[in-house]
Amino acid sequence: MRKLYPLTVLFCLCSSLLFAQTGNIRGKITTADGNPAEAVSVRLKSTGYGNLTNAQGSYELKNIKAGSYTIRISLTGLETKEQNVEIRAGETTEVPTIMLNESANQLQEVMVLAGRGKYNDSNLSNTLRLAEPIQEIPQNIQLVSSKVLSDQLVTSLSDGVIRNVSGATRLEHWGDMYARINARGGRLSAFRNGMNITSTWGPLTEDVSFVDHIEFVKGPAGFMMSNGDPTGLYNVVTKKPTGTTKGEASLLLGSYDFYRAAVDLDGKLSGDGKLLYRFNLMGQTKNSFRPNEYNNRYSIAPVISYKLSEQTTLTAEYILQYAQMSNVGSYYSFSAQGYGSLPRDFTLAERGMEPTTIYDHNVTLNLQHQISPNWKLTAQGSYFNYQQVGSSMWVNSVETNGDAVRYASIWDASNVSKFGQVYLNGTAQTGGIQHRVLVGLDLGSKEYLADFNQSRNLDSTGTFNIYRANRGAPYYGIPHFDRSLSLYERANVNGNILSQSYTGIYIQDELGFFNNRLRLTLAGRYTDVRQNSYNTITTGKRFTPRVGLSASIDPQTSVYALYDQSFVPQSGIRRDGEEVKPVTGNNMEIGLKRDWFGGRWNTTLALYSILQNNQNIADPTNTASEQYIIQFGQTKTQGIEFDLRGEIVPGLNLVANYAFTDSKISRSAVESEVGNKVPGYAKHNANAWLSYRIQEGALRGVGVSLGFTYQGDRTTWAWTGASGQQALPDYFRLDGGLFWQRDRLRVTANVYNIANTYLYSGAPYLGYYYWQSEPGRNSRIGVSYSF
Repeated sequence: MRKLYPLTVLFCLCSSLLFAQTGNIRGKITTADGNPAEAVSVRLKSTGYGNLTNAQGSYELKNIKAGSYTIRISLTGLETKEQNVEIRAGETTEVPTIMLNESANQLQEVMVLAGRGKYNDSNLSNTLRLAEPIQEIPQNIQLVSSKVLSDQLVTSLSDGVIRNVSGATRLEHWGDMYARINARGGRLSAFRNGMNITSTWGPLTEDVSFVDHIEFVKGPAGFMMSNGDPTGLYNVVTKKPTGTTKGEASLLLGSYDFYRAAVDLDGKLSGDGKLLYRFNLMGQTKNSFRPNEYNNRYSIAPVISYKLSEQTTLTAEYILQYAQMSNVGSYYSFSAQGYGSLPRDFTLAERGMEPTTIYDHNVTLNLQHQISPNWKLTAQGSYFNYQQVGSSMWVNSVETNGDAVRYASIWDASNVSKFGQVYLNGTAQTGGIQHRVLVGLDLGSKEYLADFNQSRNLDSTGTFNIYRANRGAPYYGIPHFDRSLSLYERANVNGNILSQSYTGIYIQDELGFFNNRLRLTLAGRYTDVRQNSYNTITTGKRFTPRVGLSASIDPQTSVYALYDQSFVPQSGIRRDGEEVKPVTGNNMEIGLKRDWFGGRWNTTLALYSILQNNQNIADPTNTASEQYIIQFGQTKTQGIEFDLRGEIVPGLNLVANYAFTDSKISRSAVESEVGNKVPGYAKHNANAWLSYRIQEGALRGVGVSLGFTYQGDRTTWAWTGASGQQALPDYFRLDGGLFWQRDRLRVTANVYNIANTYLYSGAPYLGYYYWQSEPGRNSRIGVSYSF
């Protein structure tokens, strides 16, 4: 905390010296039929001030020198409108609603014809709880928009999303079952619409057909959670009705028999616009570059929103995801000769093995009530039910000559979660201080049951060799498992039950000084957690503080500093009989954010340091029958992150990022481990995705995309082992494509891994290595039509 005091004094001095008397303006733009007009440019003539309207048609321009100005409203293909406005020092001027001459459908058509998209969006979802622009939040938060996902032909969260965020890597992915995303030396918690749905295995990775955008929050987020990894979280925001009648149908074809179709319908169910709907439907079949491997899915996601009154809206949402895939262990390769020593398409899988089938249901009710112009209440409840029937694979042994013994094990699972949340957002004024207040209550319970204790060998010693091309049928045949007992009975016998229940109360006040140019965040959260992990029950009660400081150097630039805490309850048995302490995490962070050219693109630079205490390892004095743990001390993760996203010049969109990460054991009961790297990150991580669309002439609508992903000095999935083990090589992948858009039709053709590089990630295990390889050069062609 002492490190923050000089920054606080510096920010206060800068604010008082640099700013003259300024004011703000805000307003709303609608279409001729009364619907909100989104993505319309709002600028002050003869100045650099500007912004785009959000989904509600609202805009706000801040910290403008007092005086008379002219607002200019424009969008390519529409008539430009202007309106005079007077800005007074220390006040927010409300501009009367401006109505465009076009209807909502006409506006949508103009935006499609113009090829307009948003790589950069400064407005967060309501489910992130923070009712303010990203630039004013004292934390590194990155938003991956639907436009970015569409241009990259992303189909699920495990399908290249992380290239759009600095420092993110994906580990232990088990195909497309779930997206385990790491950043800042640990696992990011998985959220959907503001609810923490993270589990040991899961949740089923979201299909992008019903995803609006994804919000990545780096570091602890006391306004969202405090019982979670201090590295951060990602929040998947699903599509909701917009009040504009529109739709889109798409078809996607790709390598390895990939076929996918989706439809997105958005509109009104009543003439008065009080009852709205959104409906997304997707179906796909997909094979693999490895034989005997497939992944077929479909999803259904209807949403109904009803405006109970001018102040109150109730939204009901249901999501069903179905997946049927081959045995998930087939993604692994094993060899004693080192990484990449087998062909890229090597597989352990055999034809005829039973598939893994998953049904994933989610029902959410959300109520939003505008108490007054400055206060809003949100309440939501959600139920998740995940059911899995299937199996996995591994090896019992791998010899240097290639002889291996494979085994298949049952993997049936149930994951049921319930969440309830109520939170209040508001603004108030006390003297010259503006307050942004957030108060909330979180309730949650999760239960994961699994049977993975039945296993059958496929091979006898010497009957299967990883180097043998024609290996024949498994020696012991295809296994079948006993499911005569219920999953609960099977899981209970073997102790494979993981559950957690928690209650969290939090309050946050962001105090704005000097007309909100200097912002001090004071917050705290009290969390009570109880969990059962493999018959070991632990409890934890903890208060975690949050202190942030943010200052606007000018309307486009802000600097910030943050101190935040979190904790993670742990399970285990100590030899001394003492209770296992939770992992506690502290995050200190400073950063710089800047919007360029009226918000068309922005940059974020962040420096951070995270300490995690009380990590568990096995007690080195254990006998063969003992499973005691010791809590070895502390890990320290430090790094730098840089993100750039937006429209650099008309038609040229860019997402680029770089992260330097250093994560090591800083204190340990085992002295020799101090200084060892923590597994699961890349020291250097760089990404870029550039898209250019020709604006004029005979080739108008033709575009090109190009992107790369680089990871250098990678650590493995597991804790580092003995010296002399192979290190993972650096990773570089080049992707690109062409697209064409005219009227309501868009055609996109992307090629991935253009250089056809053998790419993989993995770890040493016993006397051999295992890894998961990626496909070589492959392609996708997408056709979409908006109506």
